[in-house]
Amino acid sequence: MTRILYLGDIIPTRSETFVYREIFALRKRGVLIDTASLHAPEYGLGDTELDDLAASSLPIYPRGFLRIVLDAVSEVIQRPLQSFKTLAQVFSDSLFGGDLNLERRLKLLWQGVASLSLASRVRVLEVKHIHAHFAHVPTTLAMYTAMQLNVGFSFTGHAVDIFPNRTLLTEKVQRAKFVACISEWHRDFYRSLFQREDEDLVIVRCGVDSSLYEITPAPFGEVFELLAVGRLVEKKGFDTLLRALIWIGKENLSPIHLTLVGDGPLRNELENMASQLPAHISVTLTGDTPNQVIMEKMATADLFVLPCSVTSSGDRDGIPVVLMEAMVHGRCVIAGDLEAIRELVRDDVSGVIVPLGDPVILGQEIESLRSDRLRMERLGRGARARVEEEFDIHLNAQRLAQRFTREG
Repeated sequence: MTRILYLGDIIPTRSETFVYREIFALRKRGVLIDTASLHAPEYGLGDTELDDLAASSLPIYPRGFLRIVLDAVSEVIQRPLQSFKTLAQVFSDSLFGGDLNLERRLKLLWQGVASLSLASRVRVLEVKHIHAHFAHVPTTLAMYTAMQLNVGFSFTGHAVDIFPNRTLLTEKVQRAKFVACISEWHRDFYRSLFQREDEDLVIVRCGVDSSLYEITPAPFGEVFELLAVGRLVEKKGFDTLLRALIWIGKENLSPIHLTLVGDGPLRNELENMASQLPAHISVTLTGDTPNQVIMEKMATADLFVLPCSVTSSGDRDGIPVVLMEAMVHGRCVIAGDLEAIRELVRDDVSGVIVPLGDPVILGQEIESLRSDRLRMERLGRGARARVEEEFDIHLNAQRLAQRFTREG
């Protein structure tokens, strides 16, 4: 079986459940996986298996400047010809590569040094392929480390890494053995950069383990319970959600409670907006929360809402895993109208799609669903079926494992 090195920004971390779920699912299929983490792994995520993953992940930058340089120098001394080829590619990319401003061109040189350091440390593992999650810095290191080790690399791109933080993306699509595409939309996007065959642009969804969760009935209690989960950043559209609640408050006096899970730079702004809501509409901001607790909240909400947005810099969501986590519980979901999200949430089949940034239409949809329990239950069943059909983690791990097998 091919030995794979998985490389990510932080492995594991609370906000990237899809990365460690994929690793665990692949290991269950017998794939040999070692992990490397660009920054320090995160501990205390509420699961001993995650703590074990953190302990075994090879930290890259936390090793420190001096040790990284010494590792790289040792690699150059022991393998001068291959090191020269790798560094020549790094210098060429820093001068002529796409999607690079001056700061990123300079950073690329350091990333090349870090790649030589990583290659010297993982060579003993005899990895045959490197796979990176996120198409910016993690894939940059994966690309140069793979070149130094004379193995192939692949990557999974998501959102911020292929939009505002895009780096050498065309070159990466061209050089990778294959690209794991989380959506058909992503596949078309990569193909617009560089033409590749379908077998090299493999659809591998981020997913959830549907066997672990059962459909639970929405409570439909005296207070209508909304749930939203995500980083408190512009692209999640939580400001639109709060504006929708302000609109609802003017139209209906029935009580609503929103639990907003997550933290981020917009927290103060969102708290200020929440303070303007009428008394019958309340909001609880929980901050960062372990995934296990989030999954429990999914089971007790009436409706899950993720309005989404596209920022001025072009940043947007891919297919947020929190939508799948709600849907696997049979929750009805409302999601913002992004191309990739439509592949998961099919309007009036597995959820409801609303225009981006329109609080009135969002408010109308919330009110429409609140008054139609049968429709919510139908959409909840459709949501669960859609996850089982295409977004189950084991189905997609099988697709990835089959592609890895070809790289042995």
